[in-house]
Amino acid sequence: MTWKSLTQKITKCERCPRLRQYCRAIAEKKRRQYLRESYWGRPVPGFGDPRAPIWIIGLAPGAHGANRTGRMFTGDSSGDWLYGALYQFGFASQPSSTDRNDGMKLHGVYISAAARCAPPDNKPSLLELRNCSQFLDQEFLLLDRTRIFLGLGKIGFESILHVLKRQGVAIPTPTPKFSHGATYYIGDYTLLASYHPSRQNTQTGRLTQPMWLEIFKNLKTLNEA
Repeated sequence: MTWKSLTQKITKCERCPRLRQYCRAIAEKKRRQYLRESYWGRPVPGFGDPRAPIWIIGLAPGAHGANRTGRMFTGDSSGDWLYGALYQFGFASQPSSTDRNDGMKLHGVYISAAARCAPPDNKPSLLELRNCSQFLDQEFLLLDRTRIFLGLGKIGFESILHVLKRQGVAIPTPTPKFSHGATYYIGDYTLLASYHPSRQNTQTGRLTQPMWLEIFKNLKTLNEA
């Protein structure tokens, strides 16, 4: 498996009929401010540095974010929070990500998601997550320098644990639990947890900028250790 062949495999995936139907419908209907744009409307591959020591995993593409632009966390407010923090701590070449051709480069970071298609109500089913898990496993094998994981939201966090377990890494007992700011050391790997920078969290104050930036401060410290 190469990065090119994995990208092709992801973008051509049709394993989840409900998700594919939803993504296509969104791409056809569009949101008013994007009526003149051509939506991606396909499963979204990961993005970033293939030699990254840090791997960030979220939930799924946003319906009018990555499902529109074709790049993870690009074109919506969640992406504004993520790339803004990555830029501030030296992991990204620019502070915002609006289009997959905008020149954004990541340094030492790779980004993907537990599900590769935008799900209705941001809720992929367990079967849909299982269908996508193969892509995380293949990314794990290609990201042979990754030692630090950041799980955004409970599903992103738990998907990392599942990947590690499937790859033969011994998971501690009791099993690590999702909690914002939690850090776990699992074999040779470090796992951090953060609330997802969704509007539901950022607009309600559940996730504030100081809380968010502290996560990336910790990431940078761990990466430099």
